[in-house]
Amino acid sequence: QLRLVESGGGLVQPGGSLRLSCTRSGGTLNTYPIGWFRQAPGNEREEVSCISHTGEDTYYAASVKARFTISRDYGENTVSLQMNSLKPEDTGVYYCARVYYVQHGSCGTVPASESWGQGTQVTVSS
Repeated sequence: QLRLVESGGGLVQPGGSLRLSCTRSGGTLNTYPIGWFRQAPGNEREEVSCISHTGEDTYYAASVKARFTISRDYGENTVSLQMNSLKPEDTGVYYCARVYYVQHGSCGTVPASESWGQGTQVTVSS
């Protein structure tokens, strides 16, 4: 288990921006493909965006494409999700997790051995 920690959530008005960060204490996440997921109240957790360990391959859900950008900072041992033009439907708890792979525009599932962190709350409301 990587035991990742999410941060950066908050309350923002529609059209606003937030930057989420995913870090790992006690080890590197630089060699793992990582995904961002979100869960809105009453809904199942859904995949939002993923990035390969090299940073060369990325995936975005159709609902966030052109608004969200996933990136890696190897020096800071982080994976970030820049979220622009936020909409009320982006509201939810956001989680990061290791995924099996990211290639050819697709994102693998989360290994069963991985556990979910506490996530970070994103609320988009006027």
